[in-house]
Amino acid sequence: AFSRADAAALSDERLLEEQRAFAAARRLVDAGAAAVAAEIAARSDRSLGAAGLAQGRGARTPEALVAQLTGVSVRDARTLVSAGELVSAPAPGLEPLAAAVTSGDLSVEAALAVKAGLGDSDAVDPDARADAAQRLVREASGLTLEQLAARAREAGAALDVTDVPRREEQLRQRRFLTLTPLPDGMTRLSGLLDPESAAVITTAVDAATAPQRGGPRFVDPTTAPEPHADDTRTVPQLLLDALVDLITVATHADTGRVLGSKRVGVRVHVSHRDLSTGTGYATIDGQTAPISIATAHRISCDTGLIPVLFDSDGRILNVGRTQRHHTARMRIGLAARDGGCTIPGCTRPPDWCEAHHINHWHRDHGDTSTNDGVLLCRHHHQLLHTKNW
Repeated sequence: AFSRADAAALSDERLLEEQRAFAAARRLVDAGAAAVAAEIAARSDRSLGAAGLAQGRGARTPEALVAQLTGVSVRDARTLVSAGELVSAPAPGLEPLAAAVTSGDLSVEAALAVKAGLGDSDAVDPDARADAAQRLVREASGLTLEQLAARAREAGAALDVTDVPRREEQLRQRRFLTLTPLPDGMTRLSGLLDPESAAVITTAVDAATAPQRGGPRFVDPTTAPEPHADDTRTVPQLLLDALVDLITVATHADTGRVLGSKRVGVRVHVSHRDLSTGTGYATIDGQTAPISIATAHRISCDTGLIPVLFDSDGRILNVGRTQRHHTARMRIGLAARDGGCTIPGCTRPPDWCEAHHINHWHRDHGDTSTNDGVLLCRHHHQLLHTKNW
């Protein structure tokens, strides 16, 4: 075993290298465990009845037996079984995932995330799916599991745009909200939000809590309240209070008036060609699952469109040195181009970012332009200026 004292004796670089080494070892161990779990599942097939391995050992399912043997949750055991089945009998086009798991280059969780993201549409050529899988395997080492899953979903949408509406509806059908009274008088709130619902609620809560959290930079400075110095609430408490406030405002609204005069700032990015032809897909700021063109049409019908034109060099709209701050239209363009904080590994969406001059406006006489500007979250923006990144 490697102790905390062993880790404390290492230099920074060696410490990070040690973490990578343990991660590589774990991937190999998990690959072996997945292979064993898949074989346990095969020997526990329902057709075998009581003669199956799992039921013969008193377990209702092979996942329950794997969980009992390994001490992990049934959910994690199910992951091992699924990964083992992927490796032993990959579907056409997923062979690169099986090879990467076997060699220890890809974790079992990452492989299943890529598989889910690429989808199982019969309309996709297996060679095209294999190319996408191979590309994602190469990119995986520099990405978190969430980022890899997002790229896999984007790749899956590009492979078969006609399947996007079906997958969007699958996510929508999984949405739910439950309120569970607890014995101590509290109530547990739990649920799942489909991408569009998540965008509406997240944007509204972000806007309400932004001043206290150092949040979205695209808020109106004339209307955003100042944070209170004596506010001792935690961020999760701020989020709940904001949600309650929003619901309270809605329930106090005049029933004789039509709601919605002030829209929640949900941005949908879609190409003009796709919107015109009805084919392709769109994306929502801060959400990683593609949405259908039909959904983009519905949102644009309600809230309108803002054209953002790109030339072949990616330029949008520049104001040179006539002003220091990026305009609202330029920020929209940066959001469409960058998709959020541009630092690798950062997942902050555009509304949590500030527009940074690559060449300092005053010191280096940089231009206020989209070509000389990038989106950075406040944390990384500060690091860039204070830590000489």
